Amino acid sequence: MATARTANPALMIGMNNPTNGQLRGQTKSAGQQSGLFSVGQQPSVTQKQTTIPQSSGGIKFGDDWKKCLELPPKDHRVKTSDVTSTKGNEFEDYCLKRELLMGIFEMGWEKPSPIQEESIPIALSGRDILARAKNGTGKSGAYLIPLLERIDLKKDHIQAIVMVPTRELALQMSQISIQLSKHLGGVKVMATTGGTNLRDDIMRLDEIVHVVIATPGRILDLIKKGVAKVDRVQMMVMDEADKLLSQDFVILIEDIISFLARDRQILLYSATFPISVQKFMFKCLFQAKHLKKPYEINLMEELTLKGITQYYAYVTERQKVHCLNTLFSRLQINQSIIFCNSTQRVELLAKKITQLGYSCFYIHAKMMQEYRNRVFHDFRNGLCRNLVCTDLFTRGIDIQAVNVVINFDFPKSAETYLHRIGRSGRFGHLGLAINLITSDDRYNLKTIEDQLVTDIKPIPGSIDKSLYVAEFHSQGGEDEPLCD
Repeated sequence: MATARTANPALMIGMNNPTNGQLRGQTKSAGQQSGLFSVGQQPSVTQKQTTIPQSSGGIKFGDDWKKCLELPPKDHRVKTSDVTSTKGNEFEDYCLKRELLMGIFEMGWEKPSPIQEESIPIALSGRDILARAKNGTGKSGAYLIPLLERIDLKKDHIQAIVMVPTRELALQMSQISIQLSKHLGGVKVMATTGGTNLRDDIMRLDEIVHVVIATPGRILDLIKKGVAKVDRVQMMVMDEADKLLSQDFVILIEDIISFLARDRQILLYSATFPISVQKFMFKCLFQAKHLKKPYEINLMEELTLKGITQYYAYVTERQKVHCLNTLFSRLQINQSIIFCNSTQRVELLAKKITQLGYSCFYIHAKMMQEYRNRVFHDFRNGLCRNLVCTDLFTRGIDIQAVNVVINFDFPKSAETYLHRIGRSGRFGHLGLAINLITSDDRYNLKTIEDQLVTDIKPIPGSIDKSLYVAEFHSQGGEDEPLCD
């Protein structure tokens, strides 16, 4: 099973080795050196699992089972209406297995978000779904909860497939699935992605697997080899469906669907559906009758998250590193993600940041999978404050401690911009997006503002911490000067 295992990173790979994406600078005393996590920060899903004491007959009806739960610290951070504007439903309203409810509550999920309210009952009914909802509003739970509820442990074959576009997202989804299902008594979840040992996957599939979370190329390879038997799969989910239905993946997706039973259920979730993708989607899913009268959910009246404040700074190319250094020294950063437009620029910028005295990791698609897994695992667990990356990291990656996103290189499309800034402000929390704009980017800036119907403001001389630092929100905020 392809998962990132906890180990001593210093023993696995050199922490200052530039080839593995992990660079460490000298500790620098500045505004950036505040605590990594906000009060009420959700723990990582890779935390140690706990066992709920049960009698030999299991948890019986009427037991005060909630008292047995080991809940994470309550999250007191402010949340926006992106996740609080609900109908007032509770997870118990959906008649879920009690053991699944235990996993849900131990994840720190207290009430369903709007996308979960809309999606869970429809998915449980077996109907196809086509859903649009903002980044970071609970789409994963919207499909994983009904998926796990419908798993029949008496059947020893693959019952559900979750398709994702990147290896990191596959690992993240498998970890969340394992956490949610840990009290269900034996749901077997497997992640399989390109860049990992095919023989290991073949051996794993020789055992019982109920849920497969995969990238398209690898699962199709396993299907065609006759190793992954998917003819009895009852549910297929496409997360980041716009990417999976783009020209990069759509032929693979069609091939995978052709191996499934005709009565399977298909669920599609995404934040964006560009016009080019909509054409492919109509041809591949509707004309080919892959989707049968799907229930459509659209929670995208606004495209950008309400908790993210967006700024731009006009700079020359030569001024970018100096500007970044100023931001690091003046902002109160929990964790930051810094985007570049090429793998070469990612490595060069990571080296520059280290020379400035700040620690950082970097990640891009050309790195060995072992190193990508380690960087993702360690950054997620808070071992480094700054991550420099390409758009590999824009899709679905959920790291609650990230409160600042910096576009060192401005993106070319509105979809990419939307997914980038959605790495902060997760699940209705506050975040900051700062864009370094050169003269070449001015047209793109205006175009993206218009397409997203959003307002990207000039960066002020000081930024109110209450806009992006959770503990300052209830204190009226403090301004941090950005210019000398």
